[in-house]
Amino acid sequence: MKKSIIIAAIVFVNHFSFGQHTHEKINAILKKNYEKYPEVSISVGFIQKNKEYYTSYGKISKQSSLKVDKNTVFEIASVTKTLTGNLIAQASNEGKIKLNDYIDTYLPKDFVLQEPLKNKITIADLASHQSGLDDLNWKELIAKNPQNPLKDVNRQTFVSIVNNCSALPDYGSYRYHTVGIVVLGEILKNVYQKSYDEIIREKIITPLQMTNTLTKEFAIKNIATGYNRKGVKQNLMQWDAGAPAGLVKSSAKDMVCYLKALLGNNSEIAKAGVVSEHIFYKAKQGPRKIGLGINIYKDEANTFYIKTGDTMGQSSVIAYNRKDNWGIIILINQQNHNMRKALWEEIYNTVLK
Repeated sequence: MKKSIIIAAIVFVNHFSFGQHTHEKINAILKKNYEKYPEVSISVGFIQKNKEYYTSYGKISKQSSLKVDKNTVFEIASVTKTLTGNLIAQASNEGKIKLNDYIDTYLPKDFVLQEPLKNKITIADLASHQSGLDDLNWKELIAKNPQNPLKDVNRQTFVSIVNNCSALPDYGSYRYHTVGIVVLGEILKNVYQKSYDEIIREKIITPLQMTNTLTKEFAIKNIATGYNRKGVKQNLMQWDAGAPAGLVKSSAKDMVCYLKALLGNNSEIAKAGVVSEHIFYKAKQGPRKIGLGINIYKDEANTFYIKTGDTMGQSSVIAYNRKDNWGIIILINQQNHNMRKALWEEIYNTVLK
């Protein structure tokens, strides 16, 4: 008995030491980044074998003296799509939908597909960016209102895009778009007869006690101000019909709670996570593979799942490896594609790989 206890203690210490050492390496990378870009704030949460680690640098804004911490709220941007993908998988597990069913019978009544689109697009097609549907003209929207490009976009905008789409010239090919994920949100609303806000709270936010994960209201003190790629202050994105594609706001602490649930065994979130990791799109050439709102990458030794995101003023990365039981969330208070890409690649290639 004593021998078993000693062995268990050694295993625990080894796991803890390994995780601590990994976190220290990650922290060194983040510190180097902050020393190079002290005007950019960052909050990172890391989980390994159920042990949590956090690192934060900077202030919540350039004018504030309040330091960023693990509870500071950021825009998680398109990382929201992974949450929507998990909700779709939960609906599938509950028998509310079938992932390979055509979307026709699941759409709200005001979505009316033209004849060439009928019995063509599946739910999984929407979640894996291969539906071929038309999308928002982001370039035009940003040029019109760079501080709030979605100001004049509402639910009817998305209804009109779908209803006016008469052909799917690139159906079955990857094209990243917003409309498909928004339509998934509409399907969720229709099958549950609840708002997207109510669904995500009921199935993810409330069960995990994610108290710093915000939807419609985010007028709190500990929230990071966003800055565009030039370092100019950027308004945070308001909650609207496009919410399922990228408008949730959360903290490193809360997103680690989500990762911990995802990497677990028994919760509905974990079961849905496994479903969302199935490959629904595979490129004919190249490594691209996509599940339900999540990208799937394989190298010579590992399979990991990742989603990046950018709003007009913030950037994010979520990634995890189910076999090795680690997960990471990176939140940056500037729209900075190059920084988030460089940070992730250095952390993965030098620490996690």
